[in-house]
Amino acid sequence: MSSTAPPQPPTTPPDALPPPATLFGQIRFAWQHLPAGLALDSLTDIQWRADACSPGSILCFQRFDDGRGDAELFERYLAPSPFAVLVTNRPMDCFDALRAEGKAIFVTGPDAYGDTVARLCDAFHPLPQGHWRVAAVTGTNGKTTTVKYLEALLAAAGERVLSIGTLGLALNGEDQGITGFTSPPLVELRRVLAAYRDRADVLVTEASSHALEQGRLAGLQFDAAGWTNFSVDHLDYHGTEDAYFAAKTRILRQLTDGVPLLVNSAEVAARLRREQPTTRIQPLDPAPLPAPVLAERPFLALAYNQANYALALALAERISDRLPAEPWRALSAVDGRFETRVHGNRTVVVDFAHTPDALENVLGAIRAAFPDARVTTLFGCGGDRDRTKRPLMGAAVCRHSDHAIVTSDNPRFEEPLAIIEQTVAGMGGCTAEPEVIVERAEAIRHLFDRLAAAPADEPQVALIAGKGHERYIDRNGQKTDYSDQDQVAYNFARLGWLDARSDA
Repeated sequence: MSSTAPPQPPTTPPDALPPPATLFGQIRFAWQHLPAGLALDSLTDIQWRADACSPGSILCFQRFDDGRGDAELFERYLAPSPFAVLVTNRPMDCFDALRAEGKAIFVTGPDAYGDTVARLCDAFHPLPQGHWRVAAVTGTNGKTTTVKYLEALLAAAGERVLSIGTLGLALNGEDQGITGFTSPPLVELRRVLAAYRDRADVLVTEASSHALEQGRLAGLQFDAAGWTNFSVDHLDYHGTEDAYFAAKTRILRQLTDGVPLLVNSAEVAARLRREQPTTRIQPLDPAPLPAPVLAERPFLALAYNQANYALALALAERISDRLPAEPWRALSAVDGRFETRVHGNRTVVVDFAHTPDALENVLGAIRAAFPDARVTTLFGCGGDRDRTKRPLMGAAVCRHSDHAIVTSDNPRFEEPLAIIEQTVAGMGGCTAEPEVIVERAEAIRHLFDRLAAAPADEPQVALIAGKGHERYIDRNGQKTDYSDQDQVAYNFARLGWLDARSDA
């Protein structure tokens, strides 16, 4: 995927923008310090990265409970930056040092950070009234696939579509580069929207729980919104399952008046009705797709992809009245989502599945599609993320696999073997003892050697899970080039295998 940065926003006449001083005066802050002599109207830009600031910048810095102290944050981010104004969500111990440097400081009220930043962005990256129609998708799994299907459907309808999500930015399906986030920080989002406003009218975006809780989508009203499913994830950040669910329910606050939340999960719909009884919920119950459709688009044979398609189609119908008669023809397989390569009786699947629920779903789909095959799963768990899901992921693999190979994923700042040990702790129910091979490329080579050594008439399916579209391994602060897809291609070539079917 291209790493090209999106274009810069066009220059807007200064008289078309509200001056910063006016906006600061309209916002009710919990605490503020404005040094004498600093003219707010002289500010030149708004940033979310401290290292991108100039002496005329507003720096929007959101403080999280991530184990780092104020002193570390000050020394690493704030002290070296030349910004003029700090806007933050809570008091910090370094305020005296910042005041001594002549910095202005504004602390937002509780739960007001996102809305405050959205208002300040109006001075630099305004949202033209009525320009953007917005569709947002939340859920534990399936957000990326649903957004890419929705993007394709709307582009086929002749809409000018900008999509934002895990796979990066795309304009009418054409790659525009990556952001590094499922949902980019609000200042970055507003910069992107300003940059593309002359080329797109519809925004389709993933709405992660982090983004909803942190206000990264603040200021946007959703003309269509959907919720794919829900299972336990991100407890390292949210703390409890209830808090995680509550974060996702924030999508309801941004629905345009009269717009229902489209929900693929009966369990989610029932829970929302209990906890949010005044909310408009529209559950979806997709009808099975006919055999000719599945023959032309085999990836839609998967039950969860049919659900993703049904949600995308329902969202598209709320955004556009120009959808083609056979909308499914606009779809293609999504990067790193159930990508398959086949040689004889050997089928290799690459999938982004990196939660217990996602592994259950993809392995269940494999068992249904290949009932006579031996299934081998190669997977790992990411470091510096929810540790409680590691044994659950291992247990899910055991339930549906004949053999498992546990390897590294993105260890980040954790020791890979320690992550693997926590994963294997949940794999006592495996029919065969799982193999441990730390280096991922080595593990995939070993997997292919096992496939090659198996009897030729024995159907074999290998799932390589966890990284999907990712083109790197993140370890000790360094991202090293790496791709499961490239490793699969290399091993097909190494063994002289012909690929009978790809991206099924």
